[in-house]
Amino acid sequence: MTILQIDLNKLEKNYHSLRKRLNPHSKMIGVIKANAYGGVSGPIAERLVEMGIEALAVAYTEEGVQLRKLGIKIPLLVFYPQVQNFRPLIHNDLEPVLYSKLSWVKFKEALVEEKQSDYPIHIKYNTGLNRIGFHPEETDWVLEQLKDSSFKLKTIYSHLAQTEVPKPNEDTENQISLFHQIMQKHNRALKHKPEYHLLNTSGVFNYPEFHLDWVRIGIGLYGFANHPKWNKTLNPIAQLKTKITQIHKVKSGETVGYNCGWRAKKDTRIAVLPIGHADGYSRQYGHGKGWVLVNGKKANVIGNVCMDMVMVDIGKIPCDEESEVVMIGSGIRADELAENAGTISYELLSSLGNRIPRVLKT
Repeated sequence: MTILQIDLNKLEKNYHSLRKRLNPHSKMIGVIKANAYGGVSGPIAERLVEMGIEALAVAYTEEGVQLRKLGIKIPLLVFYPQVQNFRPLIHNDLEPVLYSKLSWVKFKEALVEEKQSDYPIHIKYNTGLNRIGFHPEETDWVLEQLKDSSFKLKTIYSHLAQTEVPKPNEDTENQISLFHQIMQKHNRALKHKPEYHLLNTSGVFNYPEFHLDWVRIGIGLYGFANHPKWNKTLNPIAQLKTKITQIHKVKSGETVGYNCGWRAKKDTRIAVLPIGHADGYSRQYGHGKGWVLVNGKKANVIGNVCMDMVMVDIGKIPCDEESEVVMIGSGIRADELAENAGTISYELLSSLGNRIPRVLKT
């Protein structure tokens, strides 16, 4: 049976480790979008609330609605709310990030329809990532709109493009400088000073002088910080395990898998594992770019990853059908495995499908 084990005790250790790094006045937004980066968002959200996190964030409205149904009551930001979902967002007391004139106008219309005023919002500015956010030249327009009593401005923020890159970094410094200008303009124009945030997990480590009022912690909660030194302070919370379905003896010259993707250079043994690209273990881990641990010994993925199966070369590793195999976790860091296949831990973890049961370790 293939399972993804989520260790909530390690989550707690990561939370406290990251909290200790923050400036005393800085608060934390726990990012639990994409099912808590491929884990299980409900129990993770509940544990973070128990530990005292001040706010949580998701990508889209539907994710926030699910958390409200589970009883999560603390502030819940929606980073990328889509205009067609503004009404359920309001019905569930979610807090939208407004990032464009269209999102602003449509949300105001939704508030009028729902007879709401003084509704909490967050504003995102694009300072160089060029994903979403108001352009800095639109600041005057935003300030004019904030005179409307429909809105209660809580925070203003931006997203840096490469916080893990060693300092000094000109692009990051330009983004920080631009955000400071935006902050100053809002502080001068508004009677009540809003709160500000700029940093993600890597930024918390690399730019402690810019923790500001809030930080947004996502991948750090789950045990990764995009730098070997920082990684040592955290514990990956997820472990993907499975069991060998079948073992074959393969002779030199025989092939394995679709398109004869691998040819044995000598007599060996291969193990078939019940997980594939339909489960999020992508084809990019085939041909030796991925590996697993069988009884603590490294076994390379061979040939093409199938939809439901992976084959690995076990050679003389002592094991049997039904022996346990570690795919990600103890001894196999998700970031190292992902880097070897030309991707990142975020993609590997968040892609793990719902066919894989999540098992909590508390």
